[in-house]
Amino acid sequence: MVARFRSAATAVLALLATLVARPVAAHVDYVTEDSGDPMDAVTFVVDVLSEPFNAALFAGSGLVALVGLAAYLWVRPTIVDVVVLREKLAGYGDLVPWMLRLAVGLPLVGAGFQGYLFAPTLSFNTAVNPFLRVLFIGLGFFILFGLGTRIVSAVGLATYAWVFLAVDSSVVLAVEYVPVFVALVILGGGRPSADDMLLEVASTPGSYYGRIDPVHHLKSFLDESTAPLRRYVPTVLRVGMGVSFVYLGLIQKLADPGSALLVVEKYDLTSVVPVDPGLWVVGAGVTEVAVGLALIAGFFTRGAAALSFVLFTTTLFGLPDDPVLAHVALFGMASAVFTLGSGPLSFDRWVGRPALGDEEPVAAAD
Repeated sequence: MVARFRSAATAVLALLATLVARPVAAHVDYVTEDSGDPMDAVTFVVDVLSEPFNAALFAGSGLVALVGLAAYLWVRPTIVDVVVLREKLAGYGDLVPWMLRLAVGLPLVGAGFQGYLFAPTLSFNTAVNPFLRVLFIGLGFFILFGLGTRIVSAVGLATYAWVFLAVDSSVVLAVEYVPVFVALVILGGGRPSADDMLLEVASTPGSYYGRIDPVHHLKSFLDESTAPLRRYVPTVLRVGMGVSFVYLGLIQKLADPGSALLVVEKYDLTSVVPVDPGLWVVGAGVTEVAVGLALIAGFFTRGAAALSFVLFTTTLFGLPDDPVLAHVALFGMASAVFTLGSGPLSFDRWVGRPALGDEEPVAAAD
């Protein structure tokens, strides 16, 4: 009896591990210095799933997920709670620029002080390159304050492109900066922000500041020019986040199982849930790819964003030396996607029912 109970408990815990893909769902390069033994990715996956126990757990967890999604889609139109939640979240749309500014402003300041280019793996000597330190700290503080948000975000986007093209393409580890920068170029600083406050002062008749401020009229022009693009901000954010997840799952784990296995070994994850180390890697990689594809397609968007938030949280608690600042942008982007929903060009919009009118409100620049 005891043996059966232990076997059942092990199976349940393993199933949960495969579904949730706990701490191994991290940026592998952030927590390991060794690349691990080279392995053929296809052979590795086949070997892991050729074990009957692993195959049963993997197939069972996938079946549970599919049945759950199918059941939700079947009853979704009748769940009043979901409709009320969507309508409430739609009211937070004007705060999304503030969420995004915090999401990239804080890690940019941290990158400048600690001396790395977006991703902690790309360090630079702050004494030899003081300009880069000032650049990243300046970008971070300007975005945090919401001062010249569109211009500064465009500079940040150009800086990321420069690092990718001229310094090291592995900065793609921090690809989440790109959709956030693009969204801020479209939305502006929002509120609360220095841009919003200064525009209000400068636009008031008789204002002394309005006489010397040379750019507030430009901000008004940019707000009007980017207004048609605001409805696509949810699409930009969810697709960008989805691409990041697919990269982490496919390239960082499934295509490089040797490094991912080092994470399992380093943190003794098999003592948390006693399953084959390879199943941890395959489960984490497939989960991240599935979440990423769901976000890209705009399928079950808020659910995928909520699941990603859980993955980030368990990663930070499970991997004590994982750099927290490296995940702040993903946390902020997940929060924004959960708030805004799928946006246009999505499966959810095609089969779902909008919360308010024909479309949910999208974050405004003002």
